[in-house]
Amino acid sequence: MERIVLHIDMDAFYASVEQLDHPELRGKPVIVGGSSNRGVVSAASYEARKFGVRSAMPIFQAKKRCPQGIFVPVRMRRYKEMSDQVMEILERYSPIVEQVSIDEAYLDLSGLERLHGSPEQMARRIKEEIRRITSLSCSIGIAPNKFLAKVASETNKPDGLTIIPSREAAKIAQGLPVGKVPGVGKKSVNRLEKLKVVTLGDLLALPEGALLEVAGKFAYTLLGFAKGRDDSPVVSHTDAKSISSEETFEENTNDFEVLRKELLVQAEEVGRRLRKNGLKGTTVTLKLRRADFVRITRSISFSEPTDSTKAMYEWALRLLEAVDLSEKFRLIGIAVSGFAANPSASTQLNLFAQENRRHRSWPEVEKAMDSITEKFGREAIKRGSLIEEE
Repeated sequence: MERIVLHIDMDAFYASVEQLDHPELRGKPVIVGGSSNRGVVSAASYEARKFGVRSAMPIFQAKKRCPQGIFVPVRMRRYKEMSDQVMEILERYSPIVEQVSIDEAYLDLSGLERLHGSPEQMARRIKEEIRRITSLSCSIGIAPNKFLAKVASETNKPDGLTIIPSREAAKIAQGLPVGKVPGVGKKSVNRLEKLKVVTLGDLLALPEGALLEVAGKFAYTLLGFAKGRDDSPVVSHTDAKSISSEETFEENTNDFEVLRKELLVQAEEVGRRLRKNGLKGTTVTLKLRRADFVRITRSISFSEPTDSTKAMYEWALRLLEAVDLSEKFRLIGIAVSGFAANPSASTQLNLFAQENRRHRSWPEVEKAMDSITEKFGREAIKRGSLIEEE
């Protein structure tokens, strides 16, 4: 059976979501990452890319290149929400979906032609469904392996569809500049250029020892790429060891109320994801990063697994209360780990034994909140303490 791998990459994902939610930004140079000069660009719309703005570029540099750019803050929860919709669509087309980032995934389509039609037909249906449900565009590459599928998806952006047939795999691979190969950094490119290696095909004429000196064990992978080969499998998401959520503040703070409120927001995100995946954990970890980038973590474990936002938040809040707040913080987050082998058989965690009656109804309340959020969006329902402080 011929192997068929599809790589999908959402087009300028963060910026496209911002333009979707704010129609007045469409057609304008949108730069996601906030306006603080100490930050970096998380994403740039195609209008901003025309000015040389790229992801990971310092904000101050982006402002110089695109002074007319519209700088907006990162809204990670919103991007995750849209990403979840995309991944749900992909899972309808293949049982083997490997999500490699919030806006990128591989699908193994091998043997699915009778069910979904040709690879091209599958790709076009995926693109149409994503556009219909999310109003966003994506670029898709199809090839006999992951390496070439990713190369193909980057060939014709945005809103592209590129297919590399097996018979053309080696020829296309050998003409690819080494700087376009995943895993090859600028230093390696410079070293290879000194050896007169510009394309992958040039590697085949290079002595193996010279290539090993430049690339180490990765040299063997590169040689496989040069022949159009990549045996790495598409691997469905593995069981997570932890589920976490964190937020970087626009301004550093040691205001306890600001920290407490954001901790509750992050606990809600983690609780929602735990319940969606049918998981319960026995360890809660508070994550903080000071203004000087020093990371602080505090953890607490318990015998009864939980998926309750309320329980996780109360434990994390106790950990926060014990932290020295004399210095300011730039980030706060919460993680849950130590998942129960059989969460359905676990009882709900209670903070105090005598409060059993008060806590008993919370699982039903939180499930109801999840349903409302799933149907109407995350702004449809909030806890009273968050509304009061807005």
